[in-house]
Amino acid sequence: MSTLQNNQTEDQNTEEMVVNKKEGKQIHPLAEIIQFALIALIIVIPVRWFIAQPFIVSGASMENTFHSGEYLIVDQLSYRFSEPEAGDVIVFRYPRNPSTFFIKRIVGAPGDTIAIDGNVVTITNDEHPNGYVLDEPYIADMTPNTFITEELGDREYFVMGDNRDKSSDSRVWGILQRENIIGEAFLRLFPFNEIDVHPGEYILTGTDIGDVTNSN
Repeated sequence: MSTLQNNQTEDQNTEEMVVNKKEGKQIHPLAEIIQFALIALIIVIPVRWFIAQPFIVSGASMENTFHSGEYLIVDQLSYRFSEPEAGDVIVFRYPRNPSTFFIKRIVGAPGDTIAIDGNVVTITNDEHPNGYVLDEPYIADMTPNTFITEELGDREYFVMGDNRDKSSDSRVWGILQRENIIGEAFLRLFPFNEIDVHPGEYILTGTDIGDVTNSN
């Protein structure tokens, strides 16, 4: 009996010695927290600055496509390999206050001449030298009180909100420069019943001016 008890005691001491050795190699809890935080920063910072960034919609300028309080992930990577196009919903730095971010839709891209006659938007470019009238089913409201023509050069964009009557956009503060564009709306995460990839995506189409004239 005493021999068995002695063996058990010896085994227990051995096990405790092993445990103690492992415990001696453990990292201090504070060091673990710091290590985890550094790893997180190494991963998160490049993602946030170069790949994607979260934004929360505030205001009514993009209704009914987006509503205040919706949570979006903005793709910052794609525009490093391709240029923004007409129809894209983008987030950008407000030219008059770069610390403020706006969300709007690109209506005119480099090379376009955009003309707004009341609430009729016409685009003229190399592909449509006679111009075409935009078909914009996403618009909430647009009072026919705008009369403006803008010719867009390289890296210049004309943007407007889908809720035109509630939007401060290129009609008010002018052309948007390419360097102010952060990225494209890639993912709507909230509300959960509105989760969507490329929310608001729409390829701008319209009726050629020649077709409109001929139909009359």
